[in-house]
Amino acid sequence: MAARVNYSVQNTLFLLNPLNYSINAKTTHFKTGINFSKNLMFPRKLRRPTFCTCAISNNDLQSSEAAETFVLTTPLYYVNAPPHMGSAYTTIAADAIARFQRLLGKKVIFVTGTDEHGEKIAASAAAAGSTPSEHCDVISQAYKTLWKDLEITHDKFIRTTDPKHEGIVKEFYSRVLAKGDIYRADYEGLYCVNCEEYKDEKELLDNNCCPTHLKPCIERKEDNYFFALSKYQKQLEENLTQNPKFVQPPFRLNEVQSWIKSGLKDFSISRASVDWGIPVPNDNKQTIYVWFDALLGYISALSAENEQPDLQTAVSSGWPASLHLIGKDILRFHAVYWPAMLMSAGVDLPKKVFGHGFLTKDGMKMGKSLGNTLEPNELVHNFGSDAVRYFFLREVEFGSDGDYSEERFINIVNAHLANTIGNLLNRTLGLLKKNCQSTLVVDSAVAAEGNALKDTIEKLVEKARIHYENLSLSSACEAVLEIGNAGNAYMDENAPWTRFKQGGAASEAAAKDLVIILEAMRIVAIALSPVAPSFCWRIYEQLGYSKDHFNTVTWVSLSSQTHTHTLAYNLIVCTYVN
Repeated sequence: MAARVNYSVQNTLFLLNPLNYSINAKTTHFKTGINFSKNLMFPRKLRRPTFCTCAISNNDLQSSEAAETFVLTTPLYYVNAPPHMGSAYTTIAADAIARFQRLLGKKVIFVTGTDEHGEKIAASAAAAGSTPSEHCDVISQAYKTLWKDLEITHDKFIRTTDPKHEGIVKEFYSRVLAKGDIYRADYEGLYCVNCEEYKDEKELLDNNCCPTHLKPCIERKEDNYFFALSKYQKQLEENLTQNPKFVQPPFRLNEVQSWIKSGLKDFSISRASVDWGIPVPNDNKQTIYVWFDALLGYISALSAENEQPDLQTAVSSGWPASLHLIGKDILRFHAVYWPAMLMSAGVDLPKKVFGHGFLTKDGMKMGKSLGNTLEPNELVHNFGSDAVRYFFLREVEFGSDGDYSEERFINIVNAHLANTIGNLLNRTLGLLKKNCQSTLVVDSAVAAEGNALKDTIEKLVEKARIHYENLSLSSACEAVLEIGNAGNAYMDENAPWTRFKQGGAASEAAAKDLVIILEAMRIVAIALSPVAPSFCWRIYEQLGYSKDHFNTVTWVSLSSQTHTHTLAYNLIVCTYVN
């Protein structure tokens, strides 16, 4: 197999487009992009672009077996306000996981959307002088726009105001009612409007303040319908015992087990005082509780657009979810309430619920009152989606709380994406352009034979795969970065620029070194693509591949065990076109 590798001299900044200008890390207001070290700059004048063609067949990269389905979900985001960095963080992580699972050859169904009913929505709409429906349209569109800017590749976007969703919620409610798990009763207690939830006094702070929103809960008494959660306590306990990986990370599992062991209470699933919601079947004076409504969005999203809403049809279209990705503040709803509801309705439980931590800014909790909110739209506008995605997934240990500071953001992106990966690419292609005058034929099977860098990369690729599969996204990024570090070290140790000057056998050895390093760059471009997709595509493009090839490549192409999948073990023809 042969490949024709050509090079066009381009500035490293192109890789992080739209980061096309330098930035001083000490500046307090940023209008441009990430700073790149001067020694990484190529001349701004672009040469005539050339391309690489490769004889690898996309069909060779696909499994002959039917693809396994992987369904993952973000929360359905509440539309009382525009999207914030917390919701963007969850969705970026989900997208990285979805992209990795696609690399494994799986059929991915990535679900996200908006939760659009409830008391807070009506209040927010009234405050803005609009109707709830108008308000939901505006905020839901804001989420869709941000997801596009962040290169989120969701397959389904469900709105809880969609008619198909309402039909499935009512059918689910009726099924639970028929099971005898819904009853009517008076309820009086302390209610947090922001959580849309009644609270136990023992979990509140001073002055009956909600520990999440730090606002006083209000006394409320209502005639509501209740779900018999307490009936499922034993089954929930057994589920966690038999399937300890149901809730992750492990310390979140401990929280859930503690909640269940302390005794579960039935919870209200309707509201008499809220008009903006789905009416309770056979009782139009009450609406279905927002969480009993919104959680069903994970299932209703699976139904086809023009399909008659039907619970069983939706369930058969991909359920159960492989992964619910959520913030830790809504863990109770997903790990206790939701499984019990599904048990009642006779629907399979999701396979895993992963609760990640919160984001802080400069070590402080973010809040509008403190004036330190982090706006995702502004970050993407200033630095580009790849920089935002990479920083949060690399620097925040997934599952734990994480902190953002502007200085650290800039330093990390410069050090990792520009100075390590971008530097290696530019050094290698620069040498190729300078020294491969006309055509250089290199048998890379010989070049890679017994090569220590090849062995190192193989181990790091496997390390990255394991970390991705375990949702250790930061560690996966680190493993890929180590490939870049190993490539730079190999370049420094072998000094191909000196060998090219010596000519003869030394020049041939230098050419082999370039082939090996270019293969390392191809591997980096694939292995980091779940995290920084556009950055990696631009690397892949400079190596000469087409966008179609990039979009269809799979993780198996990183394995040296299958020679037909890996350029480093086939004949490569390197040509520079003047």
